[in-house]
Amino acid sequence: MPPDSPHDNNDLQPGLELICIGDPAQRPTIRPMAVERDWMDATPDRFAYRCLPLNIANAHGWEILCPGDVDVVWTGEDAIGSLKVVCREVRQYPYAVSHFGSGILTFPLHALIRTPPGYDIWISGPPNRPKDGIYPLSGVIETDWSPYGFTMNWRMTRIGHRVHFDKGEPIAAFFLVPRGLQERVEPRFEVTDLSQPVQQEHEIWRTSRKDFIEDLPVEGSDAQKAKWQKGYFQGRLPSGGKSGTDHRTQLRLKPFRDGAE
Repeated sequence: MPPDSPHDNNDLQPGLELICIGDPAQRPTIRPMAVERDWMDATPDRFAYRCLPLNIANAHGWEILCPGDVDVVWTGEDAIGSLKVVCREVRQYPYAVSHFGSGILTFPLHALIRTPPGYDIWISGPPNRPKDGIYPLSGVIETDWSPYGFTMNWRMTRIGHRVHFDKGEPIAAFFLVPRGLQERVEPRFEVTDLSQPVQQEHEIWRTSRKDFIEDLPVEGSDAQKAKWQKGYFQGRLPSGGKSGTDHRTQLRLKPFRDGAE
């Protein structure tokens, strides 16, 4: 793995508070998201980890862990009772329920999340962690003012298929987003102009990528020896220079700590 960018130091940026409020006996277990995925470990030579955007997305926030083992089967109907949910641990409150019907599994989160003014949270399933028979639903919540609780919801996609969640398995992932950012974006199309440096670099990359893919199957070729093109991972431009930006090769998110500390 290449050396970290000098801009990787999170201490250079002002801190933002992210607070989880709740009874310690009931509040969810939350931790920084992990880069590792079982399916990525199983790829030949773990090549999936060469995709830096995938790695950054995997670790881009905090994940909430399942409080106990859960088994779920859906009959395919819309009624609340058509989703059979079995929680393997006895708790004061059920940690997985059928609440909405239509094959939707709900994980109540017995806590209040608070963010700084102007920041929402985006919550969904753990990124790049597919689960057979069920799909995570996403939501954006105004957690800087809202006193309302919320839930993590998954929708079944296969009828009669048993879905199992292990205790400690990530059931949700979330990160902060500035409110109104998307509305401030001014998207447009432009025609290719090779007098622009970034487009010149893109053209160099397109050509090199084409050549690399063609040479990869050739025994003894430079492409076969290199195995993969490392330019983006290393923060290099296709022409060979450095990008000059705060390129990151990993994230270092802070864990939740007790408020008394």
